[in-house]
Amino acid sequence: MEERCSGESTDLRAERAAKAVLDAAFRVHSELGPGLLESVYESCLAWELESVAVPFERQLVLPVRYRNLDLDAGLRLDLLIDDCLIVEVKAVDSLSEVHRAQLLTYLKLARKRLGLLLNFNVTHLRQGIRRVVL
Repeated sequence: MEERCSGESTDLRAERAAKAVLDAAFRVHSELGPGLLESVYESCLAWELESVAVPFERQLVLPVRYRNLDLDAGLRLDLLIDDCLIVEVKAVDSLSEVHRAQLLTYLKLARKRLGLLLNFNVTHLRQGIRRVVL
């Protein structure tokens, strides 16, 4: 998974993608509230992004590069938005350091710079948003 863009254009695209994802996430959370499975939020978020023509890939296999080998280690990105932004959807009591570390690893393996952790299991979604930059 090679980064197609570099410099300001990638950063600008990633920022636009992040805004679109957050707008969609707020719509999903307003409609559903907390307490559902991650897969439900991910599906609804994907539907919202599709409805406003935001390009994304869902459940994208992320190979692990180890000693010049690409291994299918079962890693999957919840959402890759416009080839610039990784989104990890959670529905947990609270985001922990391991969730942040997971997203940082995904960013490194995918050679992306920006990621969003979205925890939908909160009263107000703004409490469940973490921006992660590699």
